[in-house]
Order: sequence, then C-alpha cells, then structure tokens
Amino acid sequence: MLLAVLGSNLALWWWQNRPLTADGWNGIIRGVAYSPYRGSQDPRRDQPTPEQIEQDIRLLQGRVAAIRTYSSIDGLEAAPAIARKYGLRVTAGAWIDGRWQRNEDEIGSLIHLTRTNRNIARVLVGNESILRNDLPVARLIEYIGEVRQSVRVPVSTAEPWHVWLDHPELADAVDFIAIHVLPYWEGIGVDRAVDYVLMRYDMVQARYPDKPVVITEVGWPSDGRARRDAAPSAESQARFMRAWLNTARARDVDFFVMEAFDQPWKRSIEGRVGAYWGVFDAERRDKFALSGPIEPWPLWKTLAVASSLLAAAPILLFLLRFSHLQLPGQVFFAGMVQASSSALFWVIGTGMGQYQTWGTLAAWVVLLLSLVLLTGIVLAEGFEMAEVLWTRGWRRRFPPLPAREGAHLPKVSLHLPICNEPPEMVIATLDSLARLDYPDFEVLVVDNNTADEAVWRPVETHCRALGDRFRFFHLGKWPGYKAGALNFALRQTAPDAEIVGVVDSDYVVRPDWLKALAPYFERPEIGFVQSPQDHRAWRNNPFKEMINWEYAGFFRIGMVHRNERDAIIEHGTMTLIRRRAIDRVGPWAEWCICEDAEMGLRLLEAGWRSAYCVEVFGRGLVPDSFAGYKRQRHRWAFGAVQIVRRYWRWFMPGTGSRLSVGQRYHFLAGWVPWFADALNVVLLSELVPVVWTGRRRS
Repeated sequence: MLLAVLGSNLALWWWQNRPLTADGWNGIIRGVAYSPYRGSQDPRRDQPTPEQIEQDIRLLQGRVAAIRTYSSIDGLEAAPAIARKYGLRVTAGAWIDGRWQRNEDEIGSLIHLTRTNRNIARVLVGNESILRNDLPVARLIEYIGEVRQSVRVPVSTAEPWHVWLDHPELADAVDFIAIHVLPYWEGIGVDRAVDYVLMRYDMVQARYPDKPVVITEVGWPSDGRARRDAAPSAESQARFMRAWLNTARARDVDFFVMEAFDQPWKRSIEGRVGAYWGVFDAERRDKFALSGPIEPWPLWKTLAVASSLLAAAPILLFLLRFSHLQLPGQVFFAGMVQASSSALFWVIGTGMGQYQTWGTLAAWVVLLLSLVLLTGIVLAEGFEMAEVLWTRGWRRRFPPLPAREGAHLPKVSLHLPICNEPPEMVIATLDSLARLDYPDFEVLVVDNNTADEAVWRPVETHCRALGDRFRFFHLGKWPGYKAGALNFALRQTAPDAEIVGVVDSDYVVRPDWLKALAPYFERPEIGFVQSPQDHRAWRNNPFKEMINWEYAGFFRIGMVHRNERDAIIEHGTMTLIRRRAIDRVGPWAEWCICEDAEMGLRLLEAGWRSAYCVEVFGRGLVPDSFAGYKRQRHRWAFGAVQIVRRYWRWFMPGTGSRLSVGQRYHFLAGWVPWFADALNVVLLSELVPVVWTGRRRS
C-alpha cells in the first residue's frame, strides 16, 4: 500500500507536468531586447560593467543576430563595441523622459556611438516616452530630428502599436515604425497570441505602407499574475516563442524578442510579471528548450521525488502503529500525508522559481511556517476522521451501565451555577433534575453577581417548592466567576456525597442520567465520567442548525476519538467527578476562564482515568446570535491559551508528567485549531496569491 500511495503521487506529478509537443526552432533569433542588469541590480542605482556586458554578449553569440539597447549612457555605452567584437548588429537606443539634461546626455552619446560603431544599424530615440506621457509629442519629434540630422542610419522611436495609430505626426518624423506588441498586457491567451501580433503588425503596416515596420518588443512572460486569458508560465513562454519564431521567419518579419535576460528590478514598475520576460533567467540560464518536447515545469521531478521521500517515513510509521484501521482508513490517511507533503514541496518549488527580495523572502518563510502548522492541523483532523470511520473496533467503550443487583449507588451532589440567567430557563432545568430517577442526590443552585432581584428570586422560590434536595444560594458580588461559584458549592456539598456533578443552567436532563453513569465509579481508577453536550430548539433556524452540527461533530467524533486514549476534555455540563479526586487535585481554577477543561487535565495528570459515554443525557441551548457564538468561542480559545501557558511543561518529554503520549497528543492537537483563525489570515494574504498566480497550464 505504501508503494501504491508513493507511486500515485509520482504519477500525479507527471500527469500535471507531462511534456507537450510543439514545432521546434533550429535557427538564430533575429533580435533580442537587451538589458544587462543582474538579479540584485537596478538601473536606478547600479551600472553594468563592461565585463558583465561581454559575458552576456558572448552567451548570445551564435543564438541571436542582433540586440536592441535602451540607453546610451550609465554603462550601456560599452554595448555596441562589445557586440561588434562578437559579430552582433545593434539597434541602439536613447532613454528619453522628462529629465531634460539627461535627455541631452543620452542623445549626445547615441550620436557618438552611432558614428563610431558600424554595427549600429538603426537607432531609437526614446522608448514608450509618449505612452508614459513623459514629454509632448512635439518635443520628442524635435529630439528625433536632431538625431536624424547627425547620423546616417534609420531613426525612429519605440511605442506600442496603438500610439502610432493615434499619432500620425510621429510616423511622419521617423524613418521606420518601431512597434511593441505584447499580447499578455492585452489579456490575449497564448493560443491566439501569435495571430494577434501579426494582426496588429499588419494593421500598422497598412496605415503606413511607405515605411518599414519593426516589432521592437514581442514576447511572453514565464511567471506572474494571469491577465484575463493571458496566463504566464514557462510552458506558455516556450509555446509562444516557438510559434512566433517560426511564423516570423515565414513572414519575414523584423523583430526583437522581449527580452534576452530576466530583469527582477522591473517588479517595482510592472508588478511581478515584469521580472520574467527573458529567454534566459537572471542567472543567465536557459529557461526553456526551443526544440524537442516542452516540459511545463522542469523542477517537477526533483519536487515529486522529494515529496515522496518526505511522506514515506510517516506513512510507514502510521501503517505499523495503527494496524487496527481498516484498509480504506489507512489509504485515506496515507493519502493525506502524501498530499500534504506534495503541497509543501509545491509551495517550496514555486518560491524557488521567484526572484526574492528580503521582504518577499520573509513572506515566504512566514507562509511555509503557516503551511507547516496548517498541515499539522489538517493531518490531526484527518487522523481523527480515519480512526472514527474505519476503526476495526473501539478499545474503550462506555455505554450506559445499569447498576448490578445490590450495588452501592453513591450520593451525588449536583451543582448548578447561574448568573443573570432567565429564570424560566433555569426553572426548566431544575424541573428536569427533580425528575431524576436516582435514590440519593442533592442540587445546589449558586447564583453569583446577579444584581436584579427579579431575576434570581423566582429561582429561589422554585427551589423551595421542589423540596429539601434543592438548595439555593445567592452570593451577590462574588469573585472567581463560574469557578468561584462552583468552589462555593464544593464547600456546601453534603459530607456524604461521593460524586460531584455539574449542570449548566440551560440543560434539560434525562431522568436516567445518574443511574446510567454513576455505576462506573465502582471502578476505583475512574476520576470523572462525561457525556456529550447536546442541544434542543435549533431546528428550522439555519444559523442554529449550523452551530448544532458543528458541536455534534466534536462530541460524536472528536470526543469518541480522544476517548480511545483516555484524553477527553472535561466540558463542564453533564460531567460527574469523584469528590475524592477533586480533594486530591484541588478546587476549580478561578484564574482560568475554562475551568472545566483545566480540571479535567489536572485529573488526568494526577493519574485518574476518565470515561466517555456517547449517549445523550441532556440538551441545552445554542447561542441565539453570532455575537453570542463569538463570545463563547473567544472564551474557549482564551481558556485554552491560559491552560497551555500554565501547563506547557506537562507536554514536553522528560518532565516527569504522568500524561501519556496519546493524552499529550490529543490535548495539543485539540488546542492547536484555536490558532487556525490567525493562520487563516496569513494564508489568505500569502497562499491565495501563490495559488492565483502559480503556474497555470495552458
């Protein structure tokens, strides 16, 4: 089975990255746009060295026939002479914007380079200067005229195709039309991209039939955010390039591919996609093959094998350790382990394919840590589901236990803490307790911090009406919240009571509750017995139905699962505790807002055992509103943090804690999801963009 899961993982990776067939290219690329900046360089602060430019030109030699530059100063003035050395023609450019003195420097250098380098076949005065609205068209025409008068090669400026259609006066001022056609920016899918480029090329050519048209930027990015139908990927870039090169050769189109090398610095002006237009990456490595099958993601083999190796050990351990699971459960959980491992390596691989800054690197680290924690939560939930649905048999079952003939039924002291509760709701609970079919019990009702006498007085009156078994205490302003009230009840408990029970004020209990569960205390190791929380009055209300079924999932699945390793959470209502156990571990924790879970943990750590009966013996009310639900969940989450903060050493190895490995696991796995909301915020801001902009297969 292990081999089947690992093999399926490899097969899935292969299926997602299976090679594609496409016509190859075996010629020399007519021209490429060239910017020399490396991964960490930025033209706004860095200048390339002649040595770096020569390394690039040497790499391009034999692969391209010509290069196009964008500037004639700041180190780029060395490019034409170096290109001449390696037999490459140059279309030299001057960067023109709103900085007038810099423009004069650019034009002066461009004229000088053109006069002194015979391999400069054309010049471009400005690049998208009109698109950026850096200067008026008339001023750009003046610059073009100045250069035309000074050199003997064709002169133009480079603009997107539509700028030329909008400004015929610009076309009148140049020797040829230099257009940019980049289908990605216009949201054109890669399948239609080449046809779209030719359509715009023909449109401009038809508008200006007397002038040559050169496509000075044409290409496709290998990564970035999808733009309508245009999805950047290495696969799409390879497909576009092959199709374009073959089509351009057949049509004899003059062009420059956008661009020779990836330029990470462009992220700040074009977004993430701006970094990924190169035929080579920023490290000067080929990004794709121009012949043979196209591999959508060359890194997939390494990632697939690594994900299988990472998953193999935990899957094998799981299969050996949890042989009591049926085959579907084993396959289910093993598949979850493998899927989690693959997701982790997919994220790692996606990050490895990005040009990282310190900021993005930090974000990726946070994302990975969040993903690891989320994976732990998912696997914990998956393990719970597998064991609940596909176990061969429960090892710890505690069904209702009728007392044997002549058995001693211990006296039970039931404690009902209330605070500002509707009296009619509390009275309904009291009436259900009065109907208990049990020989010896008492009910202590403790009201604390209820200022309005009209709220607590009817409850007091009703207790007197129910008889001597029911005692009511009004404490007024009292410290310790619910735990404080319960500790007061402990001090008022009958001396002969052997069992202490807790019931919430909204619970209506079954008459056989005590008779069905109290016999378990004949076992001297049992410290507390718990039955599920359940609810009433929730039907026909979508909000309450949702809450009810969420609760049911925990008490019918989660608690059953925890019970297998004696790791249930004591959840207050419908709990029965051996009084002697309370005496040993101490009273309810008034410092903790979840005093019930805290008491249960202390009992288990002290060596007492628990029993969980899945039978429902009482039903309460779900929150009426989202605000109530929110308050409840905040209380549970805050209480869990309090408990972890105080007792974290109990869960560490080598601390002498009497908690078993299974108990430690379940408590930690149960508390971790309370941090899931915080993780959701991280994942929504980090993982979703990764998925959205990840490698889409065309």
